Amino acid sequence: MPSLPRLLAIDSSTDILSVALGSGAPGEPVWRYSGPGAAQSSATLLPTVQSLLAQAGWALHSLDAIVFGRGPGSFTGLRTACAVAQGLAYGAGGLPVLPVDTLLALAEAAREQRVMAGLPLPTVIAALLDARMDEMYVALHACGPLGLEATPLQPPRLCAPALLGAHLRQSLPAGVSLEAGDCLLAGNVFEPYAAGLADLPGPRERALPTAAALLALAPALLAAGRAVAAQDALPLYVRDQVARTTAERERLRLEQAAQRPAPLGA
Repeated sequence: MPSLPRLLAIDSSTDILSVALGSGAPGEPVWRYSGPGAAQSSATLLPTVQSLLAQAGWALHSLDAIVFGRGPGSFTGLRTACAVAQGLAYGAGGLPVLPVDTLLALAEAAREQRVMAGLPLPTVIAALLDARMDEMYVALHACGPLGLEATPLQPPRLCAPALLGAHLRQSLPAGVSLEAGDCLLAGNVFEPYAAGLADLPGPRERALPTAAALLALAPALLAAGRAVAAQDALPLYVRDQVARTTAERERLRLEQAAQRPAPLGA
């Protein structure tokens, strides 16, 4: 019987730094850490990895692959996770690196939470991650009895909260309805964008991408040949600008206003 893989997973795409060690196989032990991320990730990530390896009794060179959340998400966090994954892979003699979409990891974390709570699983999970600047990152993943489809129904994109309903209705597969509760809205956008999402129907699950979710996804992605050499691992930003100019913000506001439906009776 083949031995289980040894995997290190890292996600620093949000304000939370998440690190985990394990095989990704159901029921197998997972050594994990969760703590402050963002700017602190660069200072705490390597000591955290060393601590988890010591807890598991694993050496860095005994790992089979390094998994990291490639984005979208915090620019600084994505660069930190990618650079550390590359550095560790080189330091261990050239380990393969597995970049995984953070929105896929978010959807997997939400799916696992539903399973643990004994709640029904939806047909589609809409992964929603706060992108700041009055926008969110969105990706749709089909959810079946065996888990999530790794390839999104729609690639990750930016969306304004007020336009999310229209985007989902245009993008959901035939027969999948927001009103019928077929699509689970999952993410960290419900508090910051409560007003814009107030009228959006469907079940909701607060969730973030986690290293444990990356581990759960990793075996199937590795088997599908998604791993790359360290030098080929790159972040996925989606937004190419850290900030917009005042003129760009005003243009976006006018475009969004033009796309909103007119009030009833107008």
